[in-house]
Amino acid sequence: MRSAAQAGALVANYAAATSLLKPDGKVRGAAVRDGLSGATRDVRALQVVNAAGPWVDGVRQMDEPGAAPLLRMSKGAHVAVARERLDSPSAVTLTSPIDGRVMFVLPWGDIALIGTTETDDIGDLEKVRVTGDDVIYLLRSANAFFPDARLSPSDVVATWAGVRALLAPPPAKMVTTSRVSREHRIVESASGLITIAGGKLTTFRVMGRDVVDRVARRLRSLDGRPVAPRPATDRLPLPGGEAADLEVLVDGILVRNVAEPVARHLVARYGSEAHAVLNLVDKNRVLGRPIVEGRPEIRAEVAHAVEREMAVRLSDVLIRRMHLFYEDPGHGAKAAPAVARKLRELLGWNAAREAEELADYLKQVELSRRFVKEAGRPSTARA
Repeated sequence: MRSAAQAGALVANYAAATSLLKPDGKVRGAAVRDGLSGATRDVRALQVVNAAGPWVDGVRQMDEPGAAPLLRMSKGAHVAVARERLDSPSAVTLTSPIDGRVMFVLPWGDIALIGTTETDDIGDLEKVRVTGDDVIYLLRSANAFFPDARLSPSDVVATWAGVRALLAPPPAKMVTTSRVSREHRIVESASGLITIAGGKLTTFRVMGRDVVDRVARRLRSLDGRPVAPRPATDRLPLPGGEAADLEVLVDGILVRNVAEPVARHLVARYGSEAHAVLNLVDKNRVLGRPIVEGRPEIRAEVAHAVEREMAVRLSDVLIRRMHLFYEDPGHGAKAAPAVARKLRELLGWNAAREAEELADYLKQVELSRRFVKEAGRPSTARA
């Protein structure tokens, strides 16, 4: 979204399409509801793209109520443990001795990621989470390859689960979820809605390129322009990704009298934009203090998340921008009140909104830890 905005696009965060506008039988925009204020407005466009991930079929049915589903959903669960518990300096691919599924153990800073599961039992897309059975399955699989680790649920620092929006196989072709294609597909409806479905996170640049190429061809056909060279969509660096040598960036941060762990954290997280974070500290030295004592994240990152990264909620900052929810053993819960107060200042919240945001965040922390009680019960799944 940020790179699109830098290129001149108008973007809206927390905006939900509630219906499609079809004044002449063709899709010409959407009615959009602000998820925070509840305000609605019509947004018109020459071309509409449906890139809604797991919600793709729902958007298509706004256009064609009888449209056949394109997707088959599966849940992937992951756990994070202290990296020191696993004697593995690099990424490891393994097959679970429980069911033969391919898994991985990936180093990520001070923690190691263990993943992933694949189950069809999705339920409510808005409430997908890691269960006790998921945790037991992942830990048992990892322990088989790292027997000295003796990992148990109490060793889990964080959990998270996501939904894979996979292309559904033909009805007559019965396959397990793990064998469902990870390819993507672009579909154009009779009314002109372009849908991108399937794919996976590691192919997002190719998916974006393919959609942009399709839209460019469609727009040229509307105004009769000659075919221009294809834009280098999939080769443009994302914000902060312009520099090739990260050590040079670290050296540039160190000369600003920043501790090395903080410098390396800022470069790893923000790339060439690390200096923009420190510029906030130059204006207010208090922003150079840690958010959580003993960790490298600094208070300036909260302001940066709001001013440069479109964060509008407490969970945006602690979960989706700074990852304290995952990397801090306490999930950033102790720091959450102070961060919420800063967001109240930055975003103009009142006391009620601040309290609501804090309560919502702590609820998400509780949900992410619910597996602890579940993992102690008799297993009901494959693990």
